[in-house]
Amino acid sequence: MIDLKLLEHLEYYLTENRKHRFDTVLPNRTKHFTVATEDVYQLHNTSAVMRSCDVFGIQEINIVEERNSKRIDREIAMGAQKWVDLNRYQDVKSCIADVKAKGYQIVATTPHTNDCELHDFDISKKSCFFFGRETEGLSQTVLDEADCYLKIPMVGFTESLNISVSAAIILQHVTTKLRQSDIAWQLSENEINEKRLDWCKKTIKSYEDVVSRFYSKK
Repeated sequence: MIDLKLLEHLEYYLTENRKHRFDTVLPNRTKHFTVATEDVYQLHNTSAVMRSCDVFGIQEINIVEERNSKRIDREIAMGAQKWVDLNRYQDVKSCIADVKAKGYQIVATTPHTNDCELHDFDISKKSCFFFGRETEGLSQTVLDEADCYLKIPMVGFTESLNISVSAAIILQHVTTKLRQSDIAWQLSENEINEKRLDWCKKTIKSYEDVVSRFYSKK
């Protein structure tokens, strides 16, 4: 349970601009959709997907590092790693099990016999969009476990897009439709307070000292 008095105290240490950013960003955050990247090799691709999640209000990103384990490229992520929650997995099966337990359907972003084009996608269901390796695409495990298959319509000679571009296109489309709907997609009050506290921790340089002094005076 969040200590609201502590949270109120911590926010005294924030600039007015930072508090305004929290107030502006948090109402647009959602866990109705989430993203999973499966063993993406190029570091800048994972970082760019994370940046898109932040830009379009996706609060959580799931990173599977079965073969490739690399640090997040801070320059490309542009600070998004501070504001987006990262869930890391060593294998795709545990990632799938976790997101399913949270109530998400598995959406494989790949052309398939029974695929759905982006403009026809049903946004009402909680969904985790899986993006695969640059050259190989999604693993057979994801394809077998997928509840639906999603593709971006293309009319040129090129038949595929870079993973970070695909993620940006899909997230922009589904989050725009989501905000125009009457679906309850926003974070709960408790989730918002948890994020405020987490972001205070990541913003205030002397966070531990401030907290210690706060409780010592109580």
